Amino acid sequence: MTGSFSFVVGQEDAGVRLDVWLARHLPNISRSRVQGLIEEGLISVEGRPVKAHYKVRPGDRISGHIPLPRRLEARPEPLELDVVYEDEDIIVVNKPQGMVVHPAPGNERGTLVNALLYHCRNLSGINGVLRPGIVHRLDKDTSGLLVAAKNDAAHRSLVAQIKARQVKRVYLALVHGEITESSGRIEAPIGRHPVDRQRMAVTLKNSRPAVTHYRVRERFPGYTLVEATLETGRTHQIRVHMAYVGHPVVGDPKYGLRRQPFAVPGQLLHAAHLGLTHPRTGEYLEFSAPLPEAFGRVLEELRRRKERTCGEDGCPWEKDG
Repeated sequence: MTGSFSFVVGQEDAGVRLDVWLARHLPNISRSRVQGLIEEGLISVEGRPVKAHYKVRPGDRISGHIPLPRRLEARPEPLELDVVYEDEDIIVVNKPQGMVVHPAPGNERGTLVNALLYHCRNLSGINGVLRPGIVHRLDKDTSGLLVAAKNDAAHRSLVAQIKARQVKRVYLALVHGEITESSGRIEAPIGRHPVDRQRMAVTLKNSRPAVTHYRVRERFPGYTLVEATLETGRTHQIRVHMAYVGHPVVGDPKYGLRRQPFAVPGQLLHAAHLGLTHPRTGEYLEFSAPLPEAFGRVLEELRRRKERTCGEDGCPWEKDG
């Protein structure tokens, strides 16, 4: 739907949030899109701009304009890239925390794709103009290793390996709480959250199977450093699964605690190791990426706390675990 509109609120809708009310009355427009229109000042109530949480009143005249969607294009940008490996078929990069992988509404510039287009002469075109070369993704605030394909043959090979679970992806995550067992397996289906469509959740409705394996690397009072491997690759999988078992990732603004204990720019989740078979040579390659500076600082602080709390003999729960 595009163009201008005007509605009058009925008695039966008194007290409903503006964004919820509009999402019900505008066909094929999501609530998140409505919120974007409100933020852009394209929606008014009685001729005045309002916030998304405004509670509508009977008789309110709600007016607005939905512009034609702009065509997004991924353009080369001279952004810094931490290249771990590169040849004529693939490129492996260490993505920094805070960088979006590919352009999308609201994040059209400064993405990894923009950087890759500037750095590489060619990228595979299978995923279209907005995601050239991209065969798997990392969340914006998840750092670490990601491989991109420079041609379609390499792209098809990498996708087949991921589908066959032949690509090794190992993450390091600092989570809340002291995990007593040395390792574990989380098997719980993941789908869209039934209320908040910007989140994922463990749910039986419209979900897909998801399996995460984890192993304890280091324990601290109140926290655990875990190594997580993916048997499946669902959106936000590690973050959702660790929160589901009561150990949310530290610094996670979406699935973690409301008040975070450390001043970090996002979740402390890092794609530390990546293993794959080269699509042309058939050689198995494995790569590693060091922890980001902020992640490392938090671990050092926790080690100092642990030493002060538990002493040289270690903590009791470490001996039992």
